[in-house]
Formats: sequence, C-alpha cells, structure tokens
Amino acid sequence: MTGNHEKHGKHRDKTISRRRALAVTGGTVAAGGLVAAGFQSAFADTADTTADADATASASASSTGSECMTLMTSVTEGPYYLDGALVRKDITEGKAGVPLTLRLTVVDATDGCTPVKGAAVEIWHCDAWGYYSGYTTANPGGSAPAESEEGDSANDLTYLRGYQVANANGVVKFETIFPGWYTPRTCHIHVKVHTGGEKEDGTYEGGKVNYTGQLFFADDIAEEIFTLDPYAKHTGSYTVLADDMVYDGGGAASGLLTLKAVHKKDPSKGYKGSLTLGVDPDAESTGAGSGGGGTPPSGTPTGAPPSDAPSDSASPSTSASS
Repeated sequence: MTGNHEKHGKHRDKTISRRRALAVTGGTVAAGGLVAAGFQSAFADTADTTADADATASASASSTGSECMTLMTSVTEGPYYLDGALVRKDITEGKAGVPLTLRLTVVDATDGCTPVKGAAVEIWHCDAWGYYSGYTTANPGGSAPAESEEGDSANDLTYLRGYQVANANGVVKFETIFPGWYTPRTCHIHVKVHTGGEKEDGTYEGGKVNYTGQLFFADDIAEEIFTLDPYAKHTGSYTVLADDMVYDGGGAASGLLTLKAVHKKDPSKGYKGSLTLGVDPDAESTGAGSGGGGTPPSGTPTGAPPSDAPSDSASPSTSASS
C-alpha cells in the first residue's frame, strides 16, 4: 500500500537555495504583509480586478527585498503527475466533494514582490476517496470504495488537474473540491509554477518550471470535512500535518493555505483558500525536490491526456461520486 504511494519519512531539511526556491506567504499581514488587503476583498464576487490590484499594491508597498518572502526548497512532485493538463478554471469534471475555491498569487521574490503576469500555475490532487485521475488502480489505503471508472477508460481521466495563467496582478483562481487523503500522506494539493511558455490547443506548452511544491490544509478543518459524504466512505488512519513526510511545520511558508468557510455553521458549503507564491523567475525545478516521492504502481499511465479530454466541467457538489 505504501509502495503504491509516497515513501514514508519526514522532510525536515530547511536548507535554502535562492535559485531553486519558492517563497510562500499566507493571506495575512502577520505572514509578511503580502495580502494586507484582506481575505474578503481578495475573494469578492464583484470587482475582482480591483480587489486583486489592491492586494498586489499592498504587497509591494509593505514588503521590500528579502523581508517580503520566506524562501523554501522545492518538494517532490510525487508519483501521480501527468503532462498535458488542460488550461481551465473548473477542474472538477463532476467529481463529488466539498467545493474549494483556490486563489493563488504569483509574485517575483527577486524584484520587490511584483506580480508575475503570465505565469502558469498547475495543480493536481486526489478525489474524495484518495484516487488520482490516470492512476485509479493505486490503492489509497484504509477502506475506500473502488474507483467507478475501470479498465482503459480510467487511464484517460483528467479530473482534478489543470492550469490557470496569471492575470496582470499575478492571480489565478481554481474551482475544485477539497482533496481526500491516501496512506501515508496528509491532505494536500500539488502545484507547479511555470514561466516562459504559452497556451496552445487548450494546454500550456514550453517554458520552464520555476517551482514544484505542495499546498496543505489545517488538521481540524480536514478532519471535519472527512466526516462528510462522500469523504466518510473512505475510512482508515489519516496522517496529520505533524506526521507528514513532506510538510515541515513552517505554516504558510511551507505551503499551509489560509482557509475561510463559505458558511460558518455548514462546512459542506465549501471553503475559500489562498496563498501567495513568490518565485525566482530564473530558477528551474526538476520536480525531484525533497520529501520522498515514491513510485506509482506498475501499469499506470504516463504522458499527456487524450486530445478529446473535456475542456469544461460540472460545478462541485457534495452528492455521491459517479
């Protein structure tokens, strides 16, 4: 089971290499002042451009040089990466789960935290039961329902994977679901930041990867989500942040998202998550990183998704997974 996922062993190496680093700061003034405009305005349903501009202006005004960022080393991309993810905002493809709106801001850590317009942010994560699209034969550990798609068709799935290209304020937004978990990892989202490429035929082509990392969720929120359907159908031993092999305890500087519930008394209504990613545009990440990547199970696919993969998807919901 562990062999089908990432090998166990905590990541505690905090050695910094400026040319192979990502600076990550959370959406609070305490975490470097990068999103001083506030979480609510950053997620305003109207005047998004204005809110993004205000947040970016506050970041630049309150941060200078090395003080604006905490640098960290890249971490493993893990065994479930697929090339050729689609450029799209909604990556759910109808997958069931608690809705998650993810807002990431990319800034240049070497140039006063100015926005990195055109940076491509790529994310991928497991579904509510711990399965990754394209790797549905991998056992998530514990007791989970079987992935509903079987055979060759399962290898062509592209759910919960996608790119967004940053606007003039360095902002990308994704509509997805709260990830589930799999043994032996804590709840997380994988992320890559690319620059120098361009959108082509619905995907992002060329350029280079500046950073490979992971985003994390507070234990209390994750554990509450996992009591809800469809997550509750996956039972077993969940790995908390302190025991995870990749998360090193650094809070926002280690990828811990700032989360806000859509409805305070009903977590099933969803969450909004934010983080600022400060990259060195001259850096290039191989995706190896640290934290133990492991290897995927034998017979799982590699390469790009099929050319006829869906370019749009249904909205997230908490109904039973299809």
